Amino acid sequence: MTVTKGESGREGTGRRGDMPGGGEDVPGDGYVPSRRRLERERYKRVRARRATAIAALSTLVTGVVLYLVVVGAPGWSRTKETFFDGQYAREAFPRVLEGLWLNVRLLLICGAAVLVLGMLIAVARTLRGPVFFPLRVLAAAYTDFFRGLPLIINLMIVVLGVPALRLQGVTVDPVLLGGTALTLTYSAYVAEVFRAGIESVHPSQRAAARSLGLSNRQALRFVVLPQAVRRQVPPLLNDLVSLQKDTGLVSIGGAIDAVRAADIIVGRSLNYTPYIVAGLVFVALTIPMTRFTDWVTARMDRQRAQGGTT
Repeated sequence: MTVTKGESGREGTGRRGDMPGGGEDVPGDGYVPSRRRLERERYKRVRARRATAIAALSTLVTGVVLYLVVVGAPGWSRTKETFFDGQYAREAFPRVLEGLWLNVRLLLICGAAVLVLGMLIAVARTLRGPVFFPLRVLAAAYTDFFRGLPLIINLMIVVLGVPALRLQGVTVDPVLLGGTALTLTYSAYVAEVFRAGIESVHPSQRAAARSLGLSNRQALRFVVLPQAVRRQVPPLLNDLVSLQKDTGLVSIGGAIDAVRAADIIVGRSLNYTPYIVAGLVFVALTIPMTRFTDWVTARMDRQRAQGGTT
């Protein structure tokens, strides 16, 4: 091994006999960092370990303080017995999981319906020309009404009011009616998300598409909508996270979902531990979706900063 040092202070390595002919020195391209750089990297590692240790200690102290405050409360023993009973938790867990499958199905079906209906409403609100004025007014009235109407009231009206009409051929299934109410409400929110995305696309994009011979419909479909949807992915995922939680409200109509399964046990035992179990199950289902939303948002921000997303 031979070592050579250039004028810049960097060191290179060369090896003898590496070539098939052997016997010649071949200069290497390896880089040996300077002492200053090594010290700087060592200092960064020390700071990172110190920050990690401080964060861990702070978290531990906070957890201990909260634990002592809760456990030291005068009514902790009664609260523990009422809300954190292991026996009722074990009894409720499998039944809550069975009911959760209904919530997951509602999320998938209603989520797809919300995206389609929300897109149609958003497109209707952005149509140009006086001939589409009634359609724009109806779309605006729809979004204003269902965004202002509390979801719980919408559910009660649909789940309890529709069966009272006794309409022939109309279902009285609380699951279908509850899913319809969720779709109506969340479509209004998603429509505004899509509309914001459509309006965020610069008019020059549409003008360029028209100059290339595309019709208004083709420009909307192939130029405007792809950009609008790509820009609005993070808020759309946030709406789906909220929809996942609100699927538990279909229990007010008698549907046996995770919340209703817990409510049945609570009504029989007068112990509220099943509610805690149902809440933790929903949290466990929501956290991965939330982290995925954060990852997508951060990824799109990086692409936008690098000029990769318009």
